[in-house]
Amino acid sequence: MSKYHSHISSAQKITDAYKGEEPFVHFIRKYFAANKKYGSKDRKAIASLCYNYFRTATALIEKSKDDQFILPVFLCEQTPNELLAFFYPELNEKIGLSVKEKIALIQIDEQKLFPFHDQLSQELDQRSFSLSFLQQPKLFLRLRPSREQLVKDKLKDAGILFEETGTNSLSLKNATSLEEVISINRDAVIQDLSSQHVLDHLDENRPDLPPGKKIPAWDCCAASGGKSILLNDKLNGKVQLTVSDIRKSILHNCEKRLQQARVDIYRSFVADLTQKNTEELPENFPIIICDAPCTGSGTWGRTPEQLFFFKEKTIDEYVRKQQKIAEEAMRHLQPGGLFFYITCSVFAKENEQVVEFLQLQKGIRLLEAKYYKGYLMQADTMFAAVFIRL
Repeated sequence: MSKYHSHISSAQKITDAYKGEEPFVHFIRKYFAANKKYGSKDRKAIASLCYNYFRTATALIEKSKDDQFILPVFLCEQTPNELLAFFYPELNEKIGLSVKEKIALIQIDEQKLFPFHDQLSQELDQRSFSLSFLQQPKLFLRLRPSREQLVKDKLKDAGILFEETGTNSLSLKNATSLEEVISINRDAVIQDLSSQHVLDHLDENRPDLPPGKKIPAWDCCAASGGKSILLNDKLNGKVQLTVSDIRKSILHNCEKRLQQARVDIYRSFVADLTQKNTEELPENFPIIICDAPCTGSGTWGRTPEQLFFFKEKTIDEYVRKQQKIAEEAMRHLQPGGLFFYITCSVFAKENEQVVEFLQLQKGIRLLEAKYYKGYLMQADTMFAAVFIRL
């Protein structure tokens, strides 16, 4: 048996064993740890086969089992590949073709790359979004204020290539190791390009306070704290920050990250906002960020196994949760205050329809709502709506 047959056999065994109960990156790491026979090159090749399989499985389901792992190499890669050359040398010679040409050549239905078109927002281009799954999104850095040139210099000194995607944003090759080069969170935040822009409304519109005062703000689904750090930087550090989330372990990680970023926390508490659990809040806020739990469908280019295992019925479950969380959080918005409703979903039910629901609340007006179409830039796709309390 050739090493290429062996790699395909291993990839099949791994994906058959995986049931989607944890992120695939953790599952395959445990698998390799328990099976020491694989060298580093073998692990990398097999992992690539697995991820490419998840990216294309819904479109290649009628192909043979081997081709479900071989053909994705042709679809997802752009440079000659030894495994593809072994099985299909004629395809390897054409690996530099455009994605559309490749799809036509091997005759697959591109719509099946993303089979949930009925749920996709009409604001998004169905074809472009589907084809984006064939590419791994880039790694993006948001440079912290006054650290921009420092980070660029450190990356150059380390020989790390990057591309400037904005005045304080860089894109890098995925899986670039940065821990030994820069101070993560202090110098720069690893944050997707779309996520970097969901609070852009504050660039021109922010609550007025007397000079020297900090703006109270509540990040009600703080998760790892990325939006809290972004808010701090948008307000030049003049924020009195309250963070909450559903589990203490989540808040612990958030607090640790904010400490690394040197962002002060005024208040931190555990709350399940679906149960109206906000008695620890004695005041209302001029800014509330609600980065709501969602399907994450706008990020599946990074985690294609989630697309593979997704059940459409879960959309409605998320919508009910989003409505409860946003409605409860919005009760604590002071007059003139701004409420940011954010998801990393591409489904209209989680975005436009939740916005319609929130507009039914008394004294609330929608200022803007938009998609950040990361699928056009090898980034995540996100949605953000901004409301004001009248």
